[in-house]
Amino acid sequence: MPIPDLSPELAPQIAVELGLKLEEYEKVVEILGRTPTVTELYMYSLMWSEHCSYKHSKKALGMFPTTGEHVLQGPGENAGVIGVGDGWAVAFKMESHNHPSAIEPYQGAATGVGGIIRDIFTMGARPIASLNSLRFGTLDNPRQRYLFEGAVAGIGGYGNCLGVPTVGGEVYFEEAYEGNCLINAMAIGLMREEDITRAVAAGPGNLVVLIGSTTGRDGIGGASTLASQEFDEKAEDKRPSVQVGDPFEEKLLIEACLELLDRKLLVGLGDLGAAGLTSSASEMASRGGVGLDIDVTKIPAREEAMRAFEYMVSESQERMLAVVTPENLEEVHAVCERWGLRSTVIGEVTDTGRFVVREGEAVVADMPAATLAHDAPVYHPAKERPAYLDEVQAFDPMTLEHPDTVEGLNNALLRVLASPNICSRRWIWEQYDHQVMLNTVVVPGSDAAVLRIGDTGRGETTERGIAVSSDCNGRYCYLDPYAGAQIAFVEAARNVACSGGRAAAITDCLNFGNPEKPEVFWTFYEGVRGLSDACVAFGVPVISGNVSFYNESFGSPIYPTPTVGLVGVLEDVSAHCTMDFKHEGDAIVLLGRTKNELGGSEYLKVVHGMVAGRPPRVDLVDERLLSELLVTAIGSGIVHSAHDCSEGGLGVALAESCIAGGLGATVDLGGTLPPVAALLSETQGRVVLTVAPEHYDALKMLAATHATPCTQIGAVGGDRLRIEGLVDLALDELREAFEPTLERLVHGQT
Repeated sequence: MPIPDLSPELAPQIAVELGLKLEEYEKVVEILGRTPTVTELYMYSLMWSEHCSYKHSKKALGMFPTTGEHVLQGPGENAGVIGVGDGWAVAFKMESHNHPSAIEPYQGAATGVGGIIRDIFTMGARPIASLNSLRFGTLDNPRQRYLFEGAVAGIGGYGNCLGVPTVGGEVYFEEAYEGNCLINAMAIGLMREEDITRAVAAGPGNLVVLIGSTTGRDGIGGASTLASQEFDEKAEDKRPSVQVGDPFEEKLLIEACLELLDRKLLVGLGDLGAAGLTSSASEMASRGGVGLDIDVTKIPAREEAMRAFEYMVSESQERMLAVVTPENLEEVHAVCERWGLRSTVIGEVTDTGRFVVREGEAVVADMPAATLAHDAPVYHPAKERPAYLDEVQAFDPMTLEHPDTVEGLNNALLRVLASPNICSRRWIWEQYDHQVMLNTVVVPGSDAAVLRIGDTGRGETTERGIAVSSDCNGRYCYLDPYAGAQIAFVEAARNVACSGGRAAAITDCLNFGNPEKPEVFWTFYEGVRGLSDACVAFGVPVISGNVSFYNESFGSPIYPTPTVGLVGVLEDVSAHCTMDFKHEGDAIVLLGRTKNELGGSEYLKVVHGMVAGRPPRVDLVDERLLSELLVTAIGSGIVHSAHDCSEGGLGVALAESCIAGGLGATVDLGGTLPPVAALLSETQGRVVLTVAPEHYDALKMLAATHATPCTQIGAVGGDRLRIEGLVDLALDELREAFEPTLERLVHGQT
C-alpha cells in the first residue's frame, strides 16, 4: 500500500485544484478503495484531463471514418500510418501547442515541433517534413506581433537545428484569436511497412529504460493547467508550465531510437509528451495488458529535491521510454552512449496489471494501469445552436455598395491581395530550411508541398511522391461550422490535387472553446459532423489527430478551427504541378463555375470590415470529381500550371499565378454576375489551370467525363493582368501589394 500523505478532508480540495471534478475524485477513490496520495492525484488529474482523455469529445469523434485502402495504423497510437506503394509507408500526425505558445511563443512553438516529431519516430519512421497551421490576432497589436515573430522563430529554430525541413503551412490573423493564438504542428515520417513500431509494453521481467534528457520541473501540469483550462489575466503566471526544448538532443534521440529499432533491440518505444512519464508508461502498460513498477529515485534529475509526483508528471522534453529485454540491455546502453545519450533503467514490467511508483523503498502510487489510460469519465455535453448564427447568416452581402468600375475593382483587388490573410508568406518560410534531406520537390509558396519517397541517406530512391497541405478558414466555421469544416477538407484536397496528388488520408487538429458551454459544443459537434461527411464522400479516412478545447480568453472563444492536414499520393513524383504561369500563349482555363458567394469573404472583411453572410456552399460530389480530373489531367502531362481558387476568389488566384510566374494574363470572365462577385467571390470547387492551346480540347473532353465545367477564359502573356471590364494592373503593382506586406506589418509599418 502507498504511504498515506493526504487526509480524506484535504484530498478532495487538492484534486479540484489539480483540475479534477469532485465526482471524478470520487471515482478515483472508488477505484483505489482508499484516499489517493498526492502522486496518484497528480497522475489521475493529468490522464483524466481533456487533453489526454478526450472525455468531452470521444463520442463525437466516433463519427470519423478511420479505415481505408492505404491505412496501416489508424487512431490510437502516437501517429497514423499509411502505405504509399512498393512497401513504403508514411506516418503523420498534427497536434496543438496553443496555450504554451500564448505564454512563451518561442519555446511553445519549438516544443510543439519537437513533440510532434517524437510522435513520428516513435512509430519507427524517419521524420522527413513538418508543417504548421498558425492563428493570431491582428498585427496592429504589438503583443500579436511579438507572439507571431516568436512562434515563427521557434518553429524555424527547432526544425532547422533538427535537420527536418519545414515544407508548408498556413497563417491567419483575426480578432477572435487575440487572447488565444493557435499553434498546430504537423510532422511526416517515412519507413518501410515492416518497420512499424507500436508503443506497447510486454514481457514481465523486461526492463523500463528512460532515454534522453534529464528530468526537471519544466512543463509540470502542462496538460491540465494549460491545455485544459481557459486563459485569463493570470496567464503569464503559468510560464513555468511551458516546456523548454533542445533540438540537438532531439536529433540524437532520432538517430539512436531509429538504430535501436532497426537492430530489433526494443520491445516497445513511447514518447514522453503531455503528462510525461505517467502518460507514456500507463498507455504502454495498458496496451500490453501488463503492469509497471518504477522507482523515481533512478530517474536522472536536473533539479534538486524533486518530489515523486514531479518526476511522474514533468513534461521535460527530448525523453523516450523503452521496454528492453535484460539480454539486450547492454547493447541498448552501448548504442545510446555512442550517440551521447543517457539510458537509465528506472523500473520493470510486471504481470500484475498495476502501475506502481516507488521513491526508493517507499510506495507513493499504486493503481490499475488501465484506469489511468482508459477509465476517465466520458461526458455527453449539451448542444445548443448559437443565437448569433441567425443574424450573421441572414445578412446579404449584395445589400452593400460595391465597386463596379475598373478603377474601383483594381483598388479592391489590391487591398485584398495586401491583406494579412492573403499576402505572400515568403517572410515566414524563408526562415525555415525547407530543402534539407533533398526530398523536397515543391517548396513552400505553391498549393501543396511535394516530397519524393525514398531514403537519400541510404541511396534508396523511387519515382513515388506525396503531396501535403494543411487548411482551415476559421471565419467560415464561425459562420457555419458544418460547412466550414467541409471547406477545410475540400480545400486541402484541391491543393493536393493541384499538385498532382490523390488524397489518401488526413490528420486533424480540432481547435475550439470550452466544451462545457452548449453553444461551443454545438459548433464542435457540427464541425466534426461536417468533416466526417466530407471524408466519407471522398473515401478518405482520419488516421490521427488532436482535440484542443478551452481555447478561450476572458470568456470569449476563438473561431471554431478544425484544421485538416491531408496527405496525397503521387505514383510519379515527376508528374507534379505548380501554380505559376509558365509559357506565353498558354490557354487559361477555369474548372468549375463561379457563383455570387461573398459571405465570409476576405473582400467583405477587408473592404467593408464585416464578417457575415453564409460561407460558400460545398458540393462534395463535384469536389471529388474535380480532384479526380486534376490528378488524371496532371498525370497525363498536358497541364502546365494549376492553382486552387479559395480566399480572394478568382481575382487573387489569377494574380498569384501571374506573380509566381512573372507573366501577365488577358482574361474575359463573361457571364452575368455582378462585377465584384465575378472577381472576388469565394465559390468552392474551382481551379485555374493552363495548357498549351492545342491541348485545350483534350482537357475539355476529359472534364466532360468528370462532369466538371471547363471554360477557356484567357491566355498567358504580357506584363499586366487584364480582366475585361474588371481589372487592369501591371505585374509590378500586384507584386507591391502582395509581396512586402507581411514583413512591413511585423515591423509595425502600415
